Amino acid sequence: MIDLHTHTHESDGSYSPAELIEAARALPLDALAITDHDTFAGYDQALPLAQACNFDLVCGLEMTTRHESQRVFSIHMLVYFVHQPPPAEFRDWLTEILTGRRDRNVRLITNLQEAGVAIELAEVERLGRTLTGRPHFARVLVNKGYASNAEDAFRRYLGENAPHYAERFGPQTTYAIERVRMAGGLPVLAHPIRLGVTDHKREEKLIWDLRDAGLGGLEVYHSDHDQNDVDRYARLAKRLDLAVTGGSDFHGTAKPNIALGSVKVPSSVLENLRGTGR
Repeated sequence: MIDLHTHTHESDGSYSPAELIEAARALPLDALAITDHDTFAGYDQALPLAQACNFDLVCGLEMTTRHESQRVFSIHMLVYFVHQPPPAEFRDWLTEILTGRRDRNVRLITNLQEAGVAIELAEVERLGRTLTGRPHFARVLVNKGYASNAEDAFRRYLGENAPHYAERFGPQTTYAIERVRMAGGLPVLAHPIRLGVTDHKREEKLIWDLRDAGLGGLEVYHSDHDQNDVDRYARLAKRLDLAVTGGSDFHGTAKPNIALGSVKVPSSVLENLRGTGR
């Protein structure tokens, strides 16, 4: 079995890259992809460790993009480099995205401080390391007693409907797909169930449009997908000629109910990715 969707503490997971490699080998998994948000930092640290023990580590990341539909909403894209490493130009583009994320964090800190919340960006960034996001803000708010748990922190302070919310820069979905393709990567729609499109015909139309824009794969296996979802997305991927991917979306203690390797993804999924020219 393999797991092609995991996170380290270089984004919003709790495991270090070394700990994640050790946990994957202990299961054992046949292969692992580190897909931290908007950064290869976790993968870069894990790669020499994986090579030293001859473990199959896949280069990947997860991006938050913005899609223009009837309303603007976020679409998460998994990106895999299975045939070649990401070029310098693509890494430079990610740096620009991370700069936009930090600008959002500065505005969010200002909003919270103006509301009387005693919080500093430095203490949040100590948790967030390479990539500081709202989950790290939530942990600080809980630790300081401003929220009872992460859900409460998002409801009262951090969520899109909260009064202190600050929007962050994210590339348009079709542009992100184009950049990934230009870099030699495979753009994959992550956990499609989270699109929140309950009308299956509308959902299929959206995915079809993304396929026409260059989308190369669909995350069929995911911890949010029940068997009916898996079967439906597998049929859709076949009909649209999209590659199939899958993973647990493991975050460690940040999402304690999701275990590494808990989503049964056959090794043939990675073999098919590597066997195609996608």
